[in-house]
Amino acid sequence: MDCDMALCDCPVGVPIGPTLASTCGGGQFMLFMGLLEVFLRSQCDLEDPCNRPKTRSIPDNDYDFVVIGGGSGGSVVASRLSEVPHWRVLLIEAGGDEPLGTQIPSMFFNFIGSDIDWKYNTEPEKKACLSSPEQRCFWPRGKVLGGTSVLNGMMYIRGNKEDYDDWEAMGNPGWGYDDILPYFLKSEDNLQINEVDPQYHRTGGLLPVSKFPYHPPLSYAILRAATELGLDIQDLNGANSTGFMIAQMTAKNGIRMSSSRAFIRPVLDRPNLHVMLNTTVTKVLIHPKSKNAQGVEAVDALGHTMKILAKKEVIVAGGAVNSPQVLMLSGVGPKEELTRVGIRPIVDLPGVGKNLHNHVAFFTNFFINDTDTSPLNWATAMEYLLFRDGLMSGTGISAVTGKISSKFSERPNVPDIQFYFGGFLASCAKTGQVGELLSNGSRSIQIFPAVLHPKSRGYITLHSSDPLAPPKIVANYLDEEHDLRVLIDGIKFAIRMSETDALKAYGMQLDRTPIPGCEHIHFGTDKYWECAVRQNTGPENHQAGSCKMGPLRDPLAVVDHELRVHGVRSLRVVDASVMPKVTSGNTNAPIIAIAEKASQLIRRAWGGR
Repeated sequence: MDCDMALCDCPVGVPIGPTLASTCGGGQFMLFMGLLEVFLRSQCDLEDPCNRPKTRSIPDNDYDFVVIGGGSGGSVVASRLSEVPHWRVLLIEAGGDEPLGTQIPSMFFNFIGSDIDWKYNTEPEKKACLSSPEQRCFWPRGKVLGGTSVLNGMMYIRGNKEDYDDWEAMGNPGWGYDDILPYFLKSEDNLQINEVDPQYHRTGGLLPVSKFPYHPPLSYAILRAATELGLDIQDLNGANSTGFMIAQMTAKNGIRMSSSRAFIRPVLDRPNLHVMLNTTVTKVLIHPKSKNAQGVEAVDALGHTMKILAKKEVIVAGGAVNSPQVLMLSGVGPKEELTRVGIRPIVDLPGVGKNLHNHVAFFTNFFINDTDTSPLNWATAMEYLLFRDGLMSGTGISAVTGKISSKFSERPNVPDIQFYFGGFLASCAKTGQVGELLSNGSRSIQIFPAVLHPKSRGYITLHSSDPLAPPKIVANYLDEEHDLRVLIDGIKFAIRMSETDALKAYGMQLDRTPIPGCEHIHFGTDKYWECAVRQNTGPENHQAGSCKMGPLRDPLAVVDHELRVHGVRSLRVVDASVMPKVTSGNTNAPIIAIAEKASQLIRRAWGGR
């Protein structure tokens, strides 16, 4: 069939939205998606059980625990606390249930910017994202049960051993690597345990972890390129975190396993676990004299306000953006900032919203010869629908990753750069956009280094007291010169990788088209790359640190080593915001481990071992 008449040869692993739908068949594409949904709805299998969460339109008046946010932290905590049969647990999520299409790995960016995305933007940046509209960086965050684990690339990366030892050294006993490893193991159900070191992996947990069924030939060429540069191919979640690998994912049999699908759906029959969807918590109810968290105030999609009491604790798990926002709306935060927007301060906690940081990257573009066409057509679609295999069962070269130490690393053998790969080997496109077929028959792919140990810090505060308004996000990317230097070193390594024999076999060449705004600088110099990075900054989606864990002597600490909010009783925070320093890699797996540990701390505190 002609490509304009049917779904044929459409890019695999790129956002499939209105533009792509019209490019790749229009009505035929929509017909395909409709048939896909019908098929998936008929498959009540282990990967996607049909017992989807039913929201409670009218909650009970009180619960033992109220969990705010159904992302990776909140889903785990709600699941684990409800294991105690006489504890009643309410999980409140601002979004709805995850759409069926999110389970398909090849469409892993399809829902960014959709209705299940908070679609946050930072304030105008001074030194980064300069070519973006108003110099604002885009921060996708999942507004859906499962949170950003419904939108992410599914990569299961724990970080470096040193990350957790550093947390402990910063005044957080019980958070060293040897302390946190058991919680990674508790959640993990490694479906390829014979391919990894069992000392660092387990089976039997609630979270399936495995490689995708399909990987394109270029993925293996990238690994060969890494070996040419002297790097080992190994499990980066094992004894050594330096090297390259095709990563394991939070997936099972070619299907995404979000935190909701892994931790909530299997236990929905528990009578003591209630879920409220499309409901936004507007504040935690804190007694102004006793400083005790007594419950929450929330508003549903119809605008109905309700108050729900918590007899034991309120657990905030909104993520690095929403958790500090909820605390400040509740009167917990920097006194002067709360007063400015008309909120009565209950606990003056200067660190709320501070210490915000994120990995930062740059998409270095390359051309390769069109030697590995990977079409998405009806045959490959049926291969996925019937067997969970083939092109749609993976994310292409995006499943490859690597970590190295830059020449600016403060510890020579501890990785401070992670490499990701993008651009998908597929046809049907007629323009020169990223990952698509170009007029000269080549294709573009990207290698993007990310700074794992950024020194730049931003903050989150409130624009107003309106709980439904987005918070003010100031990222301050590349504010510290160190971050820029590390990123440029990563770009140079990516170029060296493109010059290896393994990738020369694909005709790989650096795209030397000048970045707009940098045309006046000699291409390839440090000055040029500095300009390019500041213009086309790649903000990663690993936001952390805005409710920092630390002792009272730390002026920016928000929670203690048991994740209890300083100065408030019966209130904890459980998500990436508590990380004193962001982990060295994708943050989903560490958040789940944090939540596993938090759940045990809470159960121990209330006699629910």
